[in-house]
Amino acid sequence: MAVAVLLLLAIGASPAQARNSASAASTAHVYLLRGVLNIFSLGLDDIAAQLRAQGIPVTVANFASWSSLADEAAAGYKSGRIKTIILVGHSSGATALPDMVAKLDQLGAPVTLAIGLDSVFRTKLSGRVGRYINFYIANGNGEPVAKTGQFQGKLENINVQNVPGVGHMSIEKNQIMQRKVISEIDAVVFGRSAPSSGAQRPRQPGAADAARSGTASAAVRQ
Repeated sequence: MAVAVLLLLAIGASPAQARNSASAASTAHVYLLRGVLNIFSLGLDDIAAQLRAQGIPVTVANFASWSSLADEAAAGYKSGRIKTIILVGHSSGATALPDMVAKLDQLGAPVTLAIGLDSVFRTKLSGRVGRYINFYIANGNGEPVAKTGQFQGKLENINVQNVPGVGHMSIEKNQIMQRKVISEIDAVVFGRSAPSSGAQRPRQPGAADAARSGTASAAVRQ
């Protein structure tokens, strides 16, 4: 009898869990920002397809649209349609992320997760964001992100130069990096555990070259 009761409870819990997951997915929104030319960030389309397959709404756009996308995300957040705002950017799209984070904070719509993929310009982070992960290639042109005194949240700069096949033009297409990005998003949306990021501190001007080596092996050894 006890076994039968437990089985019935398990069966009854499954539809509820499925509904909760579907609700979490439908009220999240991921904004994927391409770089200067849309033809060079097509790996973001692959990430978008995998997220949509999980029921997560996605917008893919050029980085130049970051301000209007922030307005759109803030409107959705204030209406209750969007509860979880997630940003991902590649190249110039990654460079635009701190500006988008700051504007969304000003509009009263904090970002839960932001992931930058190899910004080639030094950027400074302000505003509120639950977690900001900056994957950069230190032996290329990638740059860490610095935080200002107005920043609230957690910032991780992760050097991924040792990921096999990774480069500035391929980081968003690299399957290891795609899995890393999606696992971080799933951890936020569905409450799934994500692998440790292996974060390192951003290097400072004049720091030793050893700081560029980073901890990529720890970041991607999943």
